[in-house]
Amino acid sequence: MFSDFFPIAAFFAGVVSVLSPCILPVIPAVFAYSTEKGKFRPLAIVLGLSLSFTCMGIITSILGATFTAYLGYLNIFAEILLITMGVALIFDLNIFNVFGNFSSLANSKREGLLGGLLLGLSLGIVWLPCVGSVLGSILTMVAVSGKIVYGALMLFIYSLGFSVPMLLVAYSASFSSSRLKKVSKYGFPLKKVAGLVIMGVGFYMVYRNHF
Repeated sequence: MFSDFFPIAAFFAGVVSVLSPCILPVIPAVFAYSTEKGKFRPLAIVLGLSLSFTCMGIITSILGATFTAYLGYLNIFAEILLITMGVALIFDLNIFNVFGNFSSLANSKREGLLGGLLLGLSLGIVWLPCVGSVLGSILTMVAVSGKIVYGALMLFIYSLGFSVPMLLVAYSASFSSSRLKKVSKYGFPLKKVAGLVIMGVGFYMVYRNHF
């Protein structure tokens, strides 16, 4: 049931992540410098971001495959982690340290498409505290599967959900930081929905594995 639903959930998780109040409002600042340096530079940033998340999926899958012999313990850890992540999203608990402002990254002086790619790779790491609960849940499911190709694909789909709104902002002059702050308020109810889904998956795993 979840194998069919998971790609859709991964894409939705990416959209929810980018709506975070500590990401969405600063995207115009991140792309302001980039669009001036070339119309394809935002694409390079998004590609770097996607590579960063996809590599996380591959590494997590490898770790999951390595501990296949301890799958029972891995499942218990995954169940606890998913329920914890779900609760954190529902009650908006900052179990990760949240950076509030990343606009300084827009001042990266690396020119061209390579500079955009490197900036995207760095954003994938720097924004981890803002997307930790959602991304952590996706990585947990990937680790339990222990399948490298599957892990890479799911995190690539997650990055698509993350990247599409970013590109819409980058190539539209109508999206200002002040307007996006208003839009980001809808991220809170979406996070609660995502939290309920993630917590439900955790409890389903408990039921499936132990009853």
